Amino acid sequence: MHYQDRLEVGAAQINTELGDVDRNLERHLEVIGEARENGLELLVFPELSLTGYGLGGQVMQVAMPLEDPRLARLAEACGDMQTVVGFVEEASPGEYYNALAILQDGEIVAVHRKLNLPTYGGLEEGKWFTHGSQLTLTDVRPGWSATQLICADLWNPALVHAALLPRPTVLCAPINSASGIVSEDFSNEENWALNVRFHAMTYGTPVIMANRFGHEGQSHFWGGSRILGPRGEILAQASDREMLISAELSRTAIARARFELPTHRDADTPLIRELMAGYR
Repeated sequence: MHYQDRLEVGAAQINTELGDVDRNLERHLEVIGEARENGLELLVFPELSLTGYGLGGQVMQVAMPLEDPRLARLAEACGDMQTVVGFVEEASPGEYYNALAILQDGEIVAVHRKLNLPTYGGLEEGKWFTHGSQLTLTDVRPGWSATQLICADLWNPALVHAALLPRPTVLCAPINSASGIVSEDFSNEENWALNVRFHAMTYGTPVIMANRFGHEGQSHFWGGSRILGPRGEILAQASDREMLISAELSRTAIARARFELPTHRDADTPLIRELMAGYR
């Protein structure tokens, strides 16, 4: 089979009204419509894009089972464009996940539940959410696949390594990053740029990072959404406003980057597993 060499991808840098799922749903539908008009084949929204971030006790009120008709409406609107949206998943009564719904062809094709729930600085997700336990991998187009990690998932190097071992062609990175939320001395703006560039370059894997832009209470979400190529180069970057950014990825460019720096090929997983044995 001759695979298509190019994939049109995008990141939706939007703001979200805390707790107002219906209003946020309409904003998603607007952006999805714009993305489809622009011929995008893969679109990534920020973490918890349907609900907002600082939910606290509102988690129960905004949570949705996978059968929720609002998710079905979004899936139908996507057509054949794979779309990653953030929501709170109700898996069973009282069991809630910070999750991504991966939508395509009128269906939920996969769900990623956040694995690494931060409880440091101004972050307290471990208080409200259940930890996920699985990685996700989805087919986007023939020859193109994507794995999804949510925000703090990308700060656990072992999780990123495990997610990229199956050699996905794209890493989707929805985040909800506010200025100063970790500490006054930790710059989310500078360190996120370093984080995603490192992973893109090391694994020869393009990264679609989608962050929010705007205020939620006292928090300012700084945006900075970007699309990186397989050498860590910036292909598109959002300015300080709500906007849709897009870029064209090349399968040939990914192959060349991985051939020159064969991180995947040389990853000695059995040795790593042996070295980690005995550690919690």
